[in-house]
Amino acid sequence: MAMLYNSHPLLITDLEAWVRPDSRRERDHAVSLLDRLHIFTTTSEPGQPRAYTLTNPFAASLRLALTGGGNHHSFGVPCNTPDKHSIDIDFLDAFARTQWEGILHYMVGTTGTGLQVSGKGATPSAKTLLQNGKLVGKHGSKAEITKKGFSFLLQEVNAQVWALLVIYLETADNLNMDPVEVLSFLFMLGSLELGQDYSTRTLTSTQTQMLDDLSDYGIVYRRSQSSTRFYPTRLATTLTSDAGALRSVSAGFDSALRSGDGKGFIVIETNYRIYAYTSSPLQIAVLALFTRLSTRYPNMVSGRISRESIRRAIGTGITSDQIITYLTTHAHPQMRKNTPILPPTVVDQIRLWQIEGERMKSTVGLLFKDFATLEEYMAPCQYAEEIGVLVWKNESKRMFFVTRHEQVASFLKRNSKEARKGA
Repeated sequence: MAMLYNSHPLLITDLEAWVRPDSRRERDHAVSLLDRLHIFTTTSEPGQPRAYTLTNPFAASLRLALTGGGNHHSFGVPCNTPDKHSIDIDFLDAFARTQWEGILHYMVGTTGTGLQVSGKGATPSAKTLLQNGKLVGKHGSKAEITKKGFSFLLQEVNAQVWALLVIYLETADNLNMDPVEVLSFLFMLGSLELGQDYSTRTLTSTQTQMLDDLSDYGIVYRRSQSSTRFYPTRLATTLTSDAGALRSVSAGFDSALRSGDGKGFIVIETNYRIYAYTSSPLQIAVLALFTRLSTRYPNMVSGRISRESIRRAIGTGITSDQIITYLTTHAHPQMRKNTPILPPTVVDQIRLWQIEGERMKSTVGLLFKDFATLEEYMAPCQYAEEIGVLVWKNESKRMFFVTRHEQVASFLKRNSKEARKGA
């Protein structure tokens, strides 16, 4: 924002003054990301120090959006007439919860655990989206959850929403939609006000088509396809919020990953017995993914974590770390008085059960090699280690392996340019 109304480029030395010495990794990551998104570029003139400048299209568009100029309607157009059928926030929350849990109900019903979850199911468009995103696979007339779907179930609500919207964006071309308009509308939804109704008259045909699909997911509420107004739900207005706000908002939804009162509900003993104080069908179904449940009461279920139940979960794509994180996150308040929260014997055994079937672990990434000198090798290798992407290195062979190469490649290009200038 400091660069937005500054007519002169921002010197790199000035940026360094804003950054704490221990935040170099965060600075480099942010700079690399902004450069890849073409939000700003690096300028270097003879005899002048290097500097950053905002690209003209981005700067002009952001200034226009902040000042409210133009007719782009970046923040929606509120309706200027009252709705005959009053809609309040409680109704929108209930609608969003019903629609979203319908999707989770459908996914949990395909886990093969034998647990049938009651409630409204997913709409046909939502089922199609789950299949397109390979969260659910179709085998004949039977739908079965995939490994990717299990990981989806173990995410928090806001992460689930974004995962589904990314799939929607990827399939926009197949729906004869403009991906740019789809993405623009999603970001617009994140800036709208909860409880306010907005007009559909300024929306494009693509965005109007999106309203019906997003209504199936509980992201917006529209009374009918002919209605000229729509309401964003809490799932929409938190799309662009920070992590803290997301957790507090999603806690309002009684999903498979949260207890209704925001407290933990799981007690686990050193003999692998597990007790879950919940009556939520979704929570019970998620627990059944890696637990052999034996007894069910009105407000509690009990069972045992066994080698077979963990191996079954691992075979479907759930990792031991995900199981441990889930148990820790939802541990009962009595469990939280312990240090560590979970019994170490249980944690170690869950990991050992996973290791039993894993002799090798593959990591996707890129190998850097063929450096002319050791000095040429050490600089990018140390940089990769600093930003947390280094997996393996071998100084004698001048080789190293990273999980992400974009920032390292940018670092090498910058060093190459500086070397040529010095020469």
